[in-house]
Amino acid sequence: MNKVLVSLLLTLGITGMAHAAGDPAAGQAKAAVCGACHGPDGNSVAPNFPKLAGQGERYLLKQLHDIKAGSAPGAPADAGRLVPEMTGILSPYSDQDLADLAAYFASQEMSIGQADPALVDQGEALFRGGKVELGMPACTGCHAPDGEGNEPAGFPRLGGQHAAYVAKQLTDFREGVRANDGDTMVMRTIASKLSNKDIQALSSYIQGLH
Repeated sequence: MNKVLVSLLLTLGITGMAHAAGDPAAGQAKAAVCGACHGPDGNSVAPNFPKLAGQGERYLLKQLHDIKAGSAPGAPADAGRLVPEMTGILSPYSDQDLADLAAYFASQEMSIGQADPALVDQGEALFRGGKVELGMPACTGCHAPDGEGNEPAGFPRLGGQHAAYVAKQLTDFREGVRANDGDTMVMRTIASKLSNKDIQALSSYIQGLH
């Protein structure tokens, strides 16, 4: 099953949108408004706002487009990715602006947090081994053993991301609140096999992974 899932994920990533090359220098100038929540270099201080620094450019650009569509004022419920805090913020940005933002944040270095020692063993077991009894593959297959992700395929970097943010995304995927993982519903399927305690342990482990 793991080979089939990885194949689906690769297809999902490789057949994603083509985009113009982003300019990191131009992106830095355009990122001023982003700094209030995500930090000037993309390393947010607040754990509920994701770190953008060091994230894959392809993944960042897809999320920016999805969030622009889903968080536009009056957008239908099934459009893109709804992030209430981002409502209207990306509306003035062109496709080139979004490409520049993605290039800038991708060029930065993500800071690393700490995992809860009490949750490391459980989190590592899930990240590296999945849940075989439920057919859930290991996270390493797409996000790499060190959590770096897979930039060409558009699979996000996880290592170092805030535990609170990761936990919310996994919960949102599980509950169907977030659904921009493609027609294959890869993340929704995986998250459906995670309990609240699984999500807590996995998110904590990811926060300290590097």
